[in-house]
Amino acid sequence: MSELNLPIQFSEMLRLLPESVQRFLEEAWSIWLSGGWAMTAIAAVGIVMFGLGVHLWLRFAEKGFTRIREKTWRQWLEQPHLRKGTVGRILNEVSGFSTLKDCVLFFEELKTAELGPFERDLRVMKICVGLAPLLGLLGTVTGMLATFSALATGSGGEKTMAMVAGGVSEALITTETGLIIALPGLFFHYQLVRKQNRYKAFLAHLETVCIQYLYKQIRRSKGDN
Repeated sequence: MSELNLPIQFSEMLRLLPESVQRFLEEAWSIWLSGGWAMTAIAAVGIVMFGLGVHLWLRFAEKGFTRIREKTWRQWLEQPHLRKGTVGRILNEVSGFSTLKDCVLFFEELKTAELGPFERDLRVMKICVGLAPLLGLLGTVTGMLATFSALATGSGGEKTMAMVAGGVSEALITTETGLIIALPGLFFHYQLVRKQNRYKAFLAHLETVCIQYLYKQIRRSKGDN
């Protein structure tokens, strides 16, 4: 692994890996270097995009709305001691309201607070999905410029051919890397949008059920009076 010009400590760690993994890393590093400066920009975009995606996925999982059946949280309306998690906290808030207006305002604020950060991060992720292939295309342009420059200034020897091969390699590698980053990112973004829509629909349905429950409670209390 010495030909990769990696830090000594990192090289020592890589020597502990199987030979097939070492060969793969050698080839990957060689390809990375051939891509030029655009590879660093594409990698940064990929880290931001997939970092946001994983963060959103974990936040959706934390809400727990997909793991609770409607029959269960409907029972929580009449049995407060069973409430737990995010849905339980929402029902605890609703139980303290005395008017329908308070309940409606609460859910408006809740949807703004809950869905706003998701929508913001999904917009950033979508920008990254579109930016990755564009950076790859920019790397393609710079690679082709290097190729044409080598053809224009070279004398046709081995050095010129090496410069031409390097420019073509940079052009192709950056395009491929941009697409490799963008395609799974696009699918990941689509899945997260679906989760957001499901969460939005869940909050809307929960609001309807809570308003109906509160309305019955208000009528019942007026009837008792």
